[in-house]
Amino acid sequence: MTPRQDIFQAIADTTRRQIINMIHQKPQTINSVAEKFDMSRQAVSLHIQILVNCGLITIIPKGRERHCEATLNRLNEVSIWIEQYKQYWESKLDSMENYLWEIQKKKNARRKR
Repeated sequence: MTPRQDIFQAIADTTRRQIINMIHQKPQTINSVAEKFDMSRQAVSLHIQILVNCGLITIIPKGRERHCEATLNRLNEVSIWIEQYKQYWESKLDSMENYLWEIQKKKNARRKR
């Protein structure tokens, strides 16, 4: 069994994000996914394998075909990581807004004199 790969590495690649979007909208076979890219089927299969190793896609054998289905629960890790920085920047921007507000009040007070 292959160890889980880093979720952030998986979504860092444009092709993999496109594959996730395609499969999220509708489960598809590996061949149907590969047809939509201007690269070899083997290259697309490698991208899909990385997504499988990260737990973002599940491969379900149906007869001779292998269907890809999105299992996006692990994206919560990304959401949690982003949220902490969102809170940090919102705090910084609130502080800057307050600072600018104080400067504006001082300017207005000088004009009134």
